[in-house]
Amino acid sequence: MNILHTSDWHFGKQLEGNSRIQEQKAFAKELYDICEKENIDLILLAGDVFDNGNPSAQAEELFYKTAKKLCKNGTRPLIAIAGNHDSAERLTAPDTLAYDHGLILLGTPKSQALCGKYAGYEIVKSGEGFLELKIKEEHIVVLTMAYPSEKRLNELVSEDIEEEQRQRGYSQRVGEIFHKLEKEAFREDTINVAMGHFYTMGGEESGSERPIQLGGAFSVNGEDLPKTAQYIALGHLHKPQMVPNTCHRCYYCGSPIAYSKSEAGQQKQVNVVTLCAKKEATVKKIALTEYKPIQIWKAQSIEQAISLCEQHQKEDSWVYMEIKTDRIIEQQEMKKMKTTKKDIIEILPVFPKKESTFLVEQKDGHWSIKDQFIAFFQQTTANAQPTEEVISLFLELLQEEDI
Repeated sequence: MNILHTSDWHFGKQLEGNSRIQEQKAFAKELYDICEKENIDLILLAGDVFDNGNPSAQAEELFYKTAKKLCKNGTRPLIAIAGNHDSAERLTAPDTLAYDHGLILLGTPKSQALCGKYAGYEIVKSGEGFLELKIKEEHIVVLTMAYPSEKRLNELVSEDIEEEQRQRGYSQRVGEIFHKLEKEAFREDTINVAMGHFYTMGGEESGSERPIQLGGAFSVNGEDLPKTAQYIALGHLHKPQMVPNTCHRCYYCGSPIAYSKSEAGQQKQVNVVTLCAKKEATVKKIALTEYKPIQIWKAQSIEQAISLCEQHQKEDSWVYMEIKTDRIIEQQEMKKMKTTKKDIIEILPVFPKKESTFLVEQKDGHWSIKDQFIAFFQQTTANAQPTEEVISLFLELLQEEDI
């Protein structure tokens, strides 16, 4: 059986207020092509389908159209669990209608799938946190751990115990659920996998994830993951990675799109997992297209920054610009950059690091208002020199105030 592991779609997410919907549509198309090429039998979507619990109509429409196409009229099932960004209730609202289309939506760690025969698959058996599917005469058992918030796991920790005990309590509780499920549901004659959405100790964060572990208190130890699972598909961390210190096949496949400056240049991927009962999983990492890259440009001067914009004005990319300068960037210079190269997210002046300098008092023992303003300006901008335009504007405003 060929399984595709994907996660953290975050449909509806923006970049500093800029829509990413076109990139998300491009990903959806590429994902379908991958599923066709790799003969995928089952898709595991490990949480954070949407970017928030109240997604826009546009984000929901994209998800359901994508799911419908991927599931091919119910012949290729897709199991999606809720992540920490999702509303469990909102995600599972179309539950009863979704099964016939191949879409299995599970909102909490104890969600139970509906047994029955559907277009191209059958849910033979299910319970709180697991289901057994029959797909093309193969049987696969999937343990499902939607985002296990403290509330959902019921009295996980109390506020008056030490952090180490809090961490152990959370991880152990998740482990108890997993180990109970694998003992009850896994069999030797079935393909046995698990999926979840949480932070695992030792995982490398990108910085764009919404924190859920609170300094380690709500992280899961690798020892508490299902020991007999042939593959564990995780969601939450946006950087693709294998979970460290685990002797089994446990992966974060990462987000399909770079969702922040911290993910610039990060190669995104999905995992294709080939499985047979009693055999070790074969994992194939398939790189995704960088639909619209996030770039960090570092210019040595304002002139070079403008030149970079002119050279790359036809490229479709998001740009964070860092400019070394000893003066404030003027308004017309900012405007020229942004009109020449669209989708500049940020222009950040980087002033030289110098020791603070102070103006010498005039002969009469007093500073002029102008000199005091220049001194203040330099101290608050790492010694950048205000332009004559800025100085004149300040003096004009001061004169108006006096009037």
